Amino acid sequence: MIRCGFCGHEFPEEEGIRGCGRCGKTCRSVRCPKCFYENPPEPKVLKALKGILKKDGKTR
Repeated sequence: MIRCGFCGHEFPEEEGIRGCGRCGKTCRSVRCPKCFYENPPEPKVLKALKGILKKDGKTR
């Protein structure tokens, strides 16, 4: 889940709008579907940690 840094809306990364890629950089930003603010993607380390905790049943 990503929490928008502008409006606070929480959404799955798949639901967000991928960065346009027009600049040629590989920033992989994800736009909020509610306000269209570009958020950085969740770091892979954080995703892995959430996955481990989820398996243990320790997340909300």
